[in-house]
Amino acid sequence: MTRSEFNQVVERALALLPDDIRRALDNLAVIIEDYPSPDDLAGVGLEPEDALFGLFRGQPITERSFFERGGHLPNEIILFQRELEDCCASRRELIEEITLTLIHEVGHYLGLDEEELRALEVQARRRAGW
Repeated sequence: MTRSEFNQVVERALALLPDDIRRALDNLAVIIEDYPSPDDLAGVGLEPEDALFGLFRGQPITERSFFERGGHLPNEIILFQRELEDCCASRRELIEEITLTLIHEVGHYLGLDEEELRALEVQARRRAGW
């Protein structure tokens, strides 16, 4: 998949989110990289041979303080394109995994717990018709 095609899948995945969640995605950048670095893997407790599809870097909105000043660097969701491609057997599986990974990382940005993350993923699957 070209980087342009990958970006289009990311845009469609973001469109699957409910409006109230999309409106909450301020100060959030989605970055596409090929593979996670050894530091990325170690930072989430994975070994070099483990797969990591996405990563949230930043402060969840549930941890922000009313008294904090603005001007912070944006929070980041990093999606690892080649890692995703290496682990998916078909284009359809790749599109689904990109979508679910992005939504999972958005959930981390929103400060959702694992149960809430699963509910958001189920909702996205329904909206996508899977």
